[in-house]
Amino acid sequence: MQEVDEQDLFVERVAALDLGKAGLEACVRVPHEDRPGRRLQEIRAYATTTAALLELADWLRCQSVSRVVMESTSDYWKGVFWPLEAEGFDCWLVDARQVKNVPGRAKTDRADAVWLAKVAERGMCRPSLVQPAPIRKLRDLTRYRRSLIEDRTREMQRAEKLLEYA
Repeated sequence: MQEVDEQDLFVERVAALDLGKAGLEACVRVPHEDRPGRRLQEIRAYATTTAALLELADWLRCQSVSRVVMESTSDYWKGVFWPLEAEGFDCWLVDARQVKNVPGRAKTDRADAVWLAKVAERGMCRPSLVQPAPIRKLRDLTRYRRSLIEDRTREMQRAEKLLEYA
């Protein structure tokens, strides 16, 4: 047998967000000041308004959070991910299938936020690809241009059809 020196893959200060349409649950896990090897966690609820997200960012900054992890829930993640990313946080978007809750546990937003924080602090998940802001802007512009061209074509065909029937 060979002895292997293996370090714990802990993220010292992590926040996990369980997202919903109108609100989110945030769980922050940090090292205990007095007891080495122990963790402290705090859970708070926030709305998904801009003011509430800025308040969340202030709280995370006060806790010296190094990574913010959230599940890719519909399109709800975008309205939370981008402002936190703009505030300078290392945001990870993870696939919900990777961090499924184990069977037999209570399925609540608070429990999901705690579970996601535990998974993230142990390095048991990996981030999904979220393109950098300049690429996202270019993609949005390209998609909008495509939709305008499709709308223009549709209207031209409608006018042509109307003229043919007349």
